[in-house]
Amino acid sequence: MNPTDRPYVLHGFDVSYFTAKARVAMRYKQLYMEERRANLRMIIDKTGLAFIPIVTTPTDEVWQDTSEILDNLEARHPNPPLYPRTPLQGLVCALIELFSDEICLTAAMHTRWGTAESEAMTRRRFGAMTGSIEQGNRAADQMVKARYGVGATPEAAPAIDEHIADLLAALSAHFEEHDFLLGERTSLADCALMGPVYAHFYTDLVSRRLLLETAVPVVRWIEYCNMPGADAQGDWPADDAIPDTLLRVLQVMGRDGVPMLLALAQAIEAWADENAKIGETPPRAIGTVTADLLGTPITRGCQVYSLWMLQRVLDPYRALSDADRTCVDAALAGTGWEELLAYVPRHRLEKRGFDLVFASPE
Repeated sequence: MNPTDRPYVLHGFDVSYFTAKARVAMRYKQLYMEERRANLRMIIDKTGLAFIPIVTTPTDEVWQDTSEILDNLEARHPNPPLYPRTPLQGLVCALIELFSDEICLTAAMHTRWGTAESEAMTRRRFGAMTGSIEQGNRAADQMVKARYGVGATPEAAPAIDEHIADLLAALSAHFEEHDFLLGERTSLADCALMGPVYAHFYTDLVSRRLLLETAVPVVRWIEYCNMPGADAQGDWPADDAIPDTLLRVLQVMGRDGVPMLLALAQAIEAWADENAKIGETPPRAIGTVTADLLGTPITRGCQVYSLWMLQRVLDPYRALSDADRTCVDAALAGTGWEELLAYVPRHRLEKRGFDLVFASPE
């Protein structure tokens, strides 16, 4: 265990997408920790934002944004490691985090709110979770509206279902051979993917049935992630390799995620060309974008934060030596991520407290 005088406290919910991401990391790192039901009033008071989860540290710091939460945990408690230090494995973790945080939200909102049965079940669960059917329904009403904001519309449902089926099939084939995404040890990639796959697909009754009927190896991986037993795990592959079975997973993610990621980046940059001022905080949303998913147009809200997440992939990729970048490009050839990795942003964002601000391009 990583001992501290006082516990880290994870403030979230079991049904929360990003709480699942943080929870896996904290358990894997064997931290002295507590998990508490989120109190939104307290969270807003501490951060100014109604976003969960947050982590309060043993020294009374407040961390918000799971990407930074995991970065901070890795810096303070590097063993057992979550972040590979090698070029290819590190970049693959960043790509899976980008897909999980930014793209898979559409599928997760579809499975939770996209059918009458799943919506009815989730409304009951929200009522139980909040202790009030009325309060639970108010929260559910907001989420039902939010599904449209991430493109989970009735018209898009067939394409989203096809995407989910392809993703689960690729993951099942991989987890038939490996315990975790990078092989035999938990990584950042597993934490990120647990957001949609555990918190939505598995905790929601309708999509949980789909997993148990069609993707049992994925369910086994969920169980391993939730009770990680870091000391008993194996290792990531030697020589910066990735499992062959992971390539198919990356192909599905790249095929279905890159068009939307590029559309978001291009829309944010077009807005920034006219409006960005160094040191100023942009609005969180700047309209909508449309991109193709398996032949179906998906329209979703454009969050400026997506450019910051893209930087988490492009910054380490650009920092590679020419030789390392050549090896990474060869390993990822044919996965569909090539166009995204070739993208060169004109604008840059950085964190200032809990806010994003425009920074000078590097």
